[in-house]
Amino acid sequence: MIGSPLLRELIEALRCMPGVGPRSAQRIAFHLLERDRPGALHLADRLHAAMEGIGRCADCRTFSEAERCELCAGTSRDRSLLCVVETPADIAAVENSTAYNGLYFVLMGHLSPLDGIGPEELGLDRLEERFGAGEVKEIILATNPTVEGEATAQYVSERAKAHGLRVTRIAHGVPLGGELEYVDGGTLSHAFTGRLEV
Repeated sequence: MIGSPLLRELIEALRCMPGVGPRSAQRIAFHLLERDRPGALHLADRLHAAMEGIGRCADCRTFSEAERCELCAGTSRDRSLLCVVETPADIAAVENSTAYNGLYFVLMGHLSPLDGIGPEELGLDRLEERFGAGEVKEIILATNPTVEGEATAQYVSERAKAHGLRVTRIAHGVPLGGELEYVDGGTLSHAFTGRLEV
């Protein structure tokens, strides 16, 4: 590519974002340099501040500027419910779409032995400490319905049941407004297995 070394480095750095390939990175770099240098400097400043100032909540492991996030530090949540999710983005999805009022535990991924991700990398020792503390009564498994997500849910379920906790799994199945002829076999199978009485 023609251009300065700094431009090439900027384009390459922009490619670290999900869904940003070489052409998108080039368009973003050119836009920032041509039309929005103040915006680029503000973005750089906010990125630096976020990288320096955002850590993880000591209780649930989501992103937080304080030792404990707002949800864990607050007093209005039902502390007997603990929803286990894979990422902080999953918390945002649940909070924006449901009336769930319990607490969370963020795994920051799922079990994947081939990638070297085991129970220690997911903080499952810390999760098990919460199981034994006596405050939690029900674990709600909200991992993704992938092979790895299901394996992770099974592992967490076994550990929670060993502590005598109630374990539930969010339902998977036909989406609202979906048509059966377009639903894949795995989703349809989950829907039939998890059917409810009406």
